[in-house]
Amino acid sequence: MAVTIKDVAKRANVAPSTVSRVISDSPRISVATKKRVRKAMEELGYHPNVNARNLAVRSSQAIGVIMPSSAETALQNPFFPEVLRGIGSMAHETEYSLYVSTGGNEVQSFEEVKRMVYGNRVDGIIMLYSREDDPIMNFLMKEKFPFVVVGKPSEYESQITYVDNDNVQASKELTGHLIEFGHRQIAFLGGTTDLVVSMDRLEGYKQALQAANIPIKDEFIIHDEFSRSSGRKAVEHLFSLKKSPTAMVITDDLMSLGVIGMLEEIGLDCPEDVSITSFNNLYLSEITSPPLTTVDIQIYKLGIQSAKCLIEQLKTKDEPAKRLIVPHAIKYRNSTRKI
Repeated sequence: MAVTIKDVAKRANVAPSTVSRVISDSPRISVATKKRVRKAMEELGYHPNVNARNLAVRSSQAIGVIMPSSAETALQNPFFPEVLRGIGSMAHETEYSLYVSTGGNEVQSFEEVKRMVYGNRVDGIIMLYSREDDPIMNFLMKEKFPFVVVGKPSEYESQITYVDNDNVQASKELTGHLIEFGHRQIAFLGGTTDLVVSMDRLEGYKQALQAANIPIKDEFIIHDEFSRSSGRKAVEHLFSLKKSPTAMVITDDLMSLGVIGMLEEIGLDCPEDVSITSFNNLYLSEITSPPLTTVDIQIYKLGIQSAKCLIEQLKTKDEPAKRLIVPHAIKYRNSTRKI
């Protein structure tokens, strides 16, 4: 026989209406009573009808998560599972489910977001990227739908809550490290130019070169997808030039793995022939050969803070937009050397 609210109420020695209020997380119920009721629910194996409860309060109790591309492609980069782990941790703690977008391209992702919003499938959305003139972000702004961005928005910065690192400063420090080691021929390998994070890291690289009176060479600047294959292609281009770089600032550890592999194939060694610095401090960066000097951007914390900011928005409708900068730190390892 199915366990009912009345059964739980009897076990917890409270009124059935009190059990209902505990299920809806009413602030009027004391913490002690909530604990007693939840213990009774657990002992009896009672699970509330979430769908019925959500219909009553017009809440899905779910958070939408939007990838920068198809979920299949994005999840090949360890950045995304790690940021999702952070989001999932906070969602679990606050009893929210995750609805991860699986759109295959930008058009499909946009259609999926519209279904999320118009179908009341999620209460709010976390975007795991920031792109110039992004139709999804523009749509969410127009609909006044709660959302948070991991990354700095290209527009409406003062109106959007976002969680980010100081990518300009991090890239400036990373490039400065190579300059301190005596390098003057330094290449930059970034993500696509429509991503704000790519342009911020490029800006930091340029600032460091300018401060050291080192000319900025267009042929040393490459933009591509955050993938191993992009790293391999970059090496083919850079080391076909008359004057090749002695060092590289690479904006993603996965790209760096492609770079190191391709350098080995053409007979060059890291760091003896080419010093490499990178971003993200993925677990792979410590076990690759050589271990990577990389910026720890605290991916897990980016996920936790983005979910926390969104849930604050959902609980307080007039919550003002905020900017949260997660600290970074360079992990110095063996992929760079002095010349």
